[in-house]
Amino acid sequence: MKNYLNFETDIKTLEDELDKLKDPYNQGGLSEVDTNKISETQVELDKKLKEIYSALDPWQTTMVARHEDRPKSKFFIDNLFEDFISLAGDRYYGEDKSVITGFAKFNNRSVLVIGQEKGEDLESRIERNFGMMRPEGYRKTIRLMELANKFNIPIISFIDTPGAYPGVGAEERGQAEAIAKSIECCMKLRVPTLAIIIGEGGSGGAIALASSSKVIMLENAIYSVISPEGCATILWRDPKKMLDAAKAMKLSSKDLLELRVIDEIIPEPIGGAHRDKNLVLSNVRESISKNLSLFQDMSGEDILDQRKNKFLKIGRNKGFTSNPESLSTLENKANVMRQFFNVNKKNIYYISGFLLLTTILIISFL
Repeated sequence: MKNYLNFETDIKTLEDELDKLKDPYNQGGLSEVDTNKISETQVELDKKLKEIYSALDPWQTTMVARHEDRPKSKFFIDNLFEDFISLAGDRYYGEDKSVITGFAKFNNRSVLVIGQEKGEDLESRIERNFGMMRPEGYRKTIRLMELANKFNIPIISFIDTPGAYPGVGAEERGQAEAIAKSIECCMKLRVPTLAIIIGEGGSGGAIALASSSKVIMLENAIYSVISPEGCATILWRDPKKMLDAAKAMKLSSKDLLELRVIDEIIPEPIGGAHRDKNLVLSNVRESISKNLSLFQDMSGEDILDQRKNKFLKIGRNKGFTSNPESLSTLENKANVMRQFFNVNKKNIYYISGFLLLTTILIISFL
C-alpha cells in the first residue's frame, strides 16, 4: 500500500485510476485493457507530479524528507557496498542500534560506512529509536573514525535523524559531550569524509557526523539546527506556524547550496526518492565515486586543510569581506609572530649584539 502526503491528493486519484486501467479483470468482470487511456493517464500523472514537485514549499519538502517509504541508510548500505562488516559497541557503555557502522568495500576500496537508521516499520523504528542516537552511538562512531584515520580509510556517512535523543538517560551519560567530541573528531581526521543527507538532517544529531570534507544532500532532504515545529514553538509559541519557520530556516538543499553550507545536491526522481529507489541509488553511487576521486592524490595535511577552510568560509560570501579566501586559515597572530622570529632568529642575535656593543662604547666615552 502506497503512502501519500496531504498535498498529493490529485496524484493519488490518478494512480488509483491507472491501477484500475492496468488490471481491469479485478474491477467487475473481464474487459479489455485500454492502452490509449493508460498512456493518457500516465502522461497526465507525470505532468501533475512535475507541477507539484517543481513548486514545493519548505514545509512540503520537510514532509517529503520524512516520508516513511523514503530509502533509509540500510538500503544504501546493502546495495552500494560489498563485504560490509558491522561493528558494534562504544567500549564504555553499550550498543546503539540507531546507527549502523562497519567497514566495507566500495569500488574495491576499503571504506568506513556510518548510517543513521530510522527503521522500516513500527517494530524496527522502536528498536532503532527512530534514528535518534544516544551518547554510546556517537562514541562508537568516534572509535571507528579514529580507527579508519589510523589506517587511511575514507569515511562515508548517511545522515537521517530528527536529532540526538533528548532522554534523561542520554543526558546523564553525557549527550552534549559526546556530540562535541564527535564534531572534534570529524574535524581532525586526515582522511576524506563524505556526509550524505538522505532524509532529515536534524540539529546536533546530524552535525556530529556531517562535519565532513564534503556535505552532500539528496534533492528533497532537509538540514537544519532544529525542526520547523520546534522553531515555531520557540519563536511564536505556536507549532502550527511550521511553514513560516521552515521558510525562515532555509533548510532545503537549494537554499543551503546557495549559502555554501553544503557542497552538492544529488537529484531525485520527480515525486521523491521513494518513487524510484534504483535511480537514487545510481545517483548516490556516482556522487560517492566522483567525490572520493577528488581526494585520491591529496595528502593527509591537504585533506585536513581543505575541510578546515571549507567550514571557515561558510557565511563569508555575502558579508563585508571582499576576499573570503584570505580568511580561510586557522593560523593566529601568535603563530605568525612565532614564524617571523624563527625565520629571523640569527638577525635578532646580530642586532642584539650590535646594540649591546654600542651601549658599552657609549658608556665608556662618558
